[in-house]
Amino acid sequence: MTRRALVTGGAGFIGSHVADRFVAAGYDVTILDDFSSGKDRNVNPAATVVRESIASPAAAALIASGQFDVILHLAAQIDVRKSVDDPAWDAALNIGGSLNLLEAVRKSGYPTRFVFSSSGGAQYGDFVELPTIETAAKDPQSPYGIAKLAVEYYMSYFARVHGLDTVALRYANVYGPRQDPHGEAGVVAIFCQRILAGTPLTAYGDGQQTRDYVFVGDVSRANLLAAECALPAPGRLDNRGFNIGTGVETSVVALAEGLQRAAGTAVPLQHALARPGEQRQSCIAYGKSAELLAWTPQVSIEDGLKATLDFFRAELAGAAA
Repeated sequence: MTRRALVTGGAGFIGSHVADRFVAAGYDVTILDDFSSGKDRNVNPAATVVRESIASPAAAALIASGQFDVILHLAAQIDVRKSVDDPAWDAALNIGGSLNLLEAVRKSGYPTRFVFSSSGGAQYGDFVELPTIETAAKDPQSPYGIAKLAVEYYMSYFARVHGLDTVALRYANVYGPRQDPHGEAGVVAIFCQRILAGTPLTAYGDGQQTRDYVFVGDVSRANLLAAECALPAPGRLDNRGFNIGTGVETSVVALAEGLQRAAGTAVPLQHALARPGEQRQSCIAYGKSAELLAWTPQVSIEDGLKATLDFFRAELAGAAA
């Protein structure tokens, strides 16, 4: 029988790539998205679309009747700055919406694997060794990171007490085609747009702050592997938590230089005042994912940046046509 997958946030940047991956793998895919940030043009035509919020009764009803073999939960409020400005609103969607889905899986009684898109950068914070492993202390710097960690704790509870099959994928900074210029990895999309427009780039502070940039195609593949592989029994929080990153730090300045090389052009790089509270370094180890998910990053930062720039160049050409 054809396996069924539900992708929340499947009209968004990462979610649409995950939906594409599961369609290509032969799944019957349903996308649940309220289109507050998702786009119709991202939606795979082979997928069924349900336009609802993850926090809605309709979302719970969909899970209750859907008999999904796997739920890929990517829908979220992703703007760290908005979470700082309004933590209660952020928690209502990112925690409350996730709980709505988990409770629906529990009540359905169907053996669904629940794969959650968590955060490897926002969750660990600054006080860790690099590259950071899954069992490192958790010390989120923002309400967004706190919400991601809270959902993981709830998942551990549901797994231990109610027997749910849960997995947390802790992403580094995801970038690639279809990306919106939001979140920390959004700098790639912003730089692409400005390079193609011939306008200056902006680095905050000295531009030597680093992030671990992982290509969206590698992330979608991690979701498929997490959906299908045998996993260790649920237990403590980190038993079913997996870092999805490259283990390589890239600074903002190096990112700008890499994109300029890919474009074969140069625009000025300006510096603005450093943003208070910004994490200085972030980089996560993927050894556990390599061992238990058979996942390793396959797309180099050079190839990934070129693919992303080519996407934005094609979009610009299409808009001008």
